[in-house]
Amino acid sequence: MKQNVYTVAQINSYIKNMFTQDYMLRFVLVKGEVSNCKYHSSGHIYFTLKDAKGVIACVMFAGNRTGLSFKLEEGQMVVVGGTIDVYERDGKYQLYAKQITLDGAGVLYEKFDRMKRKLEEMGMFAPEYKQPIPRYIRTLGVVTAPTGAAVRDIINIATRRNPYIQIILYPAIVQGDQAAASIINGIHALEQLGVDVMIVGRGGGSIEDLWAFNEEAVAQAVFDCQVPVISAVGHETDTTITDFVADLRAPTPSAAAELAVYDFAQLMDRLMAYSNALNHAMQVQIRRQQNRLENKKLRLKYLSPMNQIQQKRTYCMDLEGRLAGLMNSALIQQRHRMALYAEKLKGLSPLEKLSQGYAYVENANHEVINDVNSVKPEDIVQIYVKNGTIQAEVNSVKRFPKPVQDTED
Repeated sequence: MKQNVYTVAQINSYIKNMFTQDYMLRFVLVKGEVSNCKYHSSGHIYFTLKDAKGVIACVMFAGNRTGLSFKLEEGQMVVVGGTIDVYERDGKYQLYAKQITLDGAGVLYEKFDRMKRKLEEMGMFAPEYKQPIPRYIRTLGVVTAPTGAAVRDIINIATRRNPYIQIILYPAIVQGDQAAASIINGIHALEQLGVDVMIVGRGGGSIEDLWAFNEEAVAQAVFDCQVPVISAVGHETDTTITDFVADLRAPTPSAAAELAVYDFAQLMDRLMAYSNALNHAMQVQIRRQQNRLENKKLRLKYLSPMNQIQQKRTYCMDLEGRLAGLMNSALIQQRHRMALYAEKLKGLSPLEKLSQGYAYVENANHEVINDVNSVKPEDIVQIYVKNGTIQAEVNSVKRFPKPVQDTED
């Protein structure tokens, strides 16, 4: 008889169907230790749940992250609620987590979540109700245990930042059944004393140790307090209801002291810087006004009647010098022109010609004789020479032959 042969996918699908039909595996609570925890970029969380005798692969999809109220880390003992199913591609079954609570503290975490949602719906976390923390304070109120690292850190850091700060400590019970009432009394007492800022907190611990700061009555007292409240409960990873209600949350008590108390040395440095800047600005203004005054003095001196008279006098002297120069230059030019004209007249003067051996001839009617046709024999003529006149009678007239002109062939 021939046996049936199945594919791997068919077998995986068959097994998945068996898991799906099992009512118990639709939702199961599994307790174990977290191992190989990885947060994927897609938002999914992959981890392994193990105990002394076995391990099971687990995954919490991003859409189910609302069922996780804390950061999942290696080594935590948790109770995981979800569905057991088969991943067909790999043929492996795993726990698909829908909710995860810490083992032992799971009830408290659920109570914490309910309280947080309730107060948030009431508006006690709204930012518009947060009071600003004063920048400079004189009195600091502290509600915490009178012993322990928290109060020592607050006192040491506050006094180091400002040696003149007044710290008023209300020694409260911060753990146990009486803690909530003690914290509330401390808040009311310091509020009546009128401190500038109040720090409410304690050192780190488990959720059970910090539970007093998750009580609704404590949250209401912090919310109603007229003095700005800084919550400083536990370590940086610890979160309480008081942190959400307070006007400011500090990750640690030490950080709360730094947030509440301004560094006095830094303040003095800033004041010194402001003083230097103010002095420099004043010096600049003084020098600027001095320069402006000197300019005004120079301008006033320039505009004074005496200076104006002196300016006009100098201007007149300058004009006088320029006029004299122009007149002298004009005279020199005219002398030069006159000398040229004199030389020209000298060249044209009849006397000058006469002195050179030339003569000037007139007839009896004092008409110039410059043509032989103008006289005839026996005419009386006057001959002018350079030093006198000569009267002469014309004996004869001789004409020069006409020049022969060349003719073209």
